[in-house]
Amino acid sequence: MGKLSHYDSEGQARMVDVSEKAPTRREAVAYAFVALSPEVLEALPRNPKGNPLEVARFAGIQAAKRTADLIPMCHPLTLSFVDVTATVVEAGIEIHSTAATTAGTGVEMEALTAASVAALTLYDMCKALDKGIIIREIRLLKKTGGKSDFSAT
Repeated sequence: MGKLSHYDSEGQARMVDVSEKAPTRREAVAYAFVALSPEVLEALPRNPKGNPLEVARFAGIQAAKRTADLIPMCHPLTLSFVDVTATVVEAGIEIHSTAATTAGTGVEMEALTAASVAALTLYDMCKALDKGIIIREIRLLKKTGGKSDFSAT
């Protein structure tokens, strides 16, 4: 295992200098799961705040674009693509987010932020029906581009 890149030789947090990295196409896919009761799942289409799945999608897309504002050491990136899907499954909602760029650093944090904020938005829109909603399994599924690829499968 290598060293943590966000620390200098004195142990102080720092932004990594990526100016020497070549811009390449980079893509990341992240996942989150929002566990909902059968009653909340049944009520989704009748939510008075609007369609929670669509609002969550939009929130995730917007969040990906604001990642550097939320996470101090993230580089501001020009994203070439962001997509978020929210799919109803038996025990809740599966969220998948994809972020892509042609930059000198990866987009894992943007994909993870999109999935996280989409999950939080679902919680916000459904909390009136159930305070016991559980957000879990926020994780990176895949990363391509740059010097290392990753796949959780």
